[in-house]
Amino acid sequence: LRVKHMGENWEAAKVRGTPHNTGDGLLMALELGAADYGLYSGCHATPMDLHMADFGNLELPPGERKNYRKISYFLGVMLNAHGARFVDEGANFRNYTYAQYGAAILEQPGQFAWQVFDSKTYDLLYDEYRFKDAHFVKADRLEDLIAQMSGVDQAAASETLARYNAAVDQTTGFDPTVLDGKATAGLNPPKSNWAQTLDQGPFYAYPVTGGITFTYGGLKVDAEGRVLTGGGDHIKGLFACGEILGGVFYAGYPGGSGLTSGAVFGRRAGQGAAGS
Repeated sequence: LRVKHMGENWEAAKVRGTPHNTGDGLLMALELGAADYGLYSGCHATPMDLHMADFGNLELPPGERKNYRKISYFLGVMLNAHGARFVDEGANFRNYTYAQYGAAILEQPGQFAWQVFDSKTYDLLYDEYRFKDAHFVKADRLEDLIAQMSGVDQAAASETLARYNAAVDQTTGFDPTVLDGKATAGLNPPKSNWAQTLDQGPFYAYPVTGGITFTYGGLKVDAEGRVLTGGGDHIKGLFACGEILGGVFYAGYPGGSGLTSGAVFGRRAGQGAAGS
């Protein structure tokens, strides 16, 4: 279904849920005449450890499974297989970009990238970067780090990082708690905030790919949570809420809004079902 609705690159996406999340509920509803609704080609897509299991590693306690995500990219830079940057890592706060940047990684050659940091920001990385199963390389010199970044054009990566370092604004202070405006000049894409030179070892690089959390396409419901057909009629006894709803998200996803959607539409669907 990912390939059908989203494209071949999405076959490589890591699934943050279980192997059993195969869209059966959606398919059964569509077979009953439910309307498909929303942006089926879009989804919540988070940068994830490239070498994690294809699914959410159910052997781990639930509280540890999220540690495969890698969302501190705003403190460093991301390079693709060609050794090039491909997003503005500092475009906005992480909460407003992380669900889009997993998709951006899957659009890169080989569907992977490397996140690169130096020791100035290492202590600011989220705990997931120090997770016992995190995959990374480390070196005291930047050139030695690049040599360990498998699958990357090393000469191009060295040039990219040198141009990045030269473009960093050295007059503006670094402040990760605000949009600090510490940016690069003359780069495409720019880094609009939190741009710091990568010049203090040891250096770290983490291989990442895109992980899918949920899609933006789904079913259409009315105000009581009743599932609607293409003609606008409701299907008797069928209610829906949460991530199976379509039409809630389109271009992006602010952190926490999925829980909000589930709570709001879940309450409506529950009240609707209780009164039916």
